[in-house]
Amino acid sequence: MNKRSALLALHLGALFFGLSGIFGKLALAAPLIIVFGRALFAVLALFFVAHASARKTPLQRLQILALLGIGLLLGAHWWTFFVAVKVAGVAVATLGFTSFPAFTVLLESIFFRERIRRGELLVIGLVCLGLVLVTPSFDFREHATQGLAWGVLSGLLFAVLSVANRAVTRGIKAAQAALWQNLAIVLCCLPLAWPLLPEVRALDWLWIALLGVLCTALAHSLFVASLSVLNARTASVVFAMEPVYGIAFAWWLFSEQPGLRMLCGGCLIVFATVLSARLNRHADNAKAQLTL
Repeated sequence: MNKRSALLALHLGALFFGLSGIFGKLALAAPLIIVFGRALFAVLALFFVAHASARKTPLQRLQILALLGIGLLLGAHWWTFFVAVKVAGVAVATLGFTSFPAFTVLLESIFFRERIRRGELLVIGLVCLGLVLVTPSFDFREHATQGLAWGVLSGLLFAVLSVANRAVTRGIKAAQAALWQNLAIVLCCLPLAWPLLPEVRALDWLWIALLGVLCTALAHSLFVASLSVLNARTASVVFAMEPVYGIAFAWWLFSEQPGLRMLCGGCLIVFATVLSARLNRHADNAKAQLTL
């Protein structure tokens, strides 16, 4: 995978991840059931993908344990996100999640000792300003504010997940990594979800299945594969497009019409994404000239 295909994979993954909140709202089950079912269907899909691959990466025991640990982070990220969806709706939850680029830059600067560039600070500032614009109120007694807080927590967990994936998944097939991570979620959630399974409607299983196959197996594989070429900071800014997709679908399907401030915040996020792409392209050109 080259850089261009990695960026394409990131954008496709962002589109599918943007649909996560839609399926999560359509399913009337509890967030725990949604997380369990999402991982279960993802495991079934990824199992066939991983075993259909002609070349498989032999995994050591420590690598498997690391992937299982990252899977627990992924499950916590999902759970907090779907709590935000249930509390405040798709748009607020998704926009709260967009706080993760700031966390990602901070974490990478700490663990990988990568210098934060001025352009990255500007991009992160624009994303954070967009997040402030969509904050309905700073009163945590309101459901919208509570949902936004859950969304921000989900963003923090996703940033940790991004950095951990970058450190662990190099040299590992994307489908293999996603399979082990989702398997960890299934094993962890099964004891708690089992008593609630008979109450789940058949229609809810349909939404959860689509969530697991499209928004998880495919999207997560694209995300992990792209991190083998791109750093997590680049991935985090590209994935800032996710709220745009989420808000658009929520507006269309659920009539969750965004206000002027929310639209302005979304525009800032899109602008930050375009600016980041230009900054990365200039940085790559500068590195190429230095190597000549």
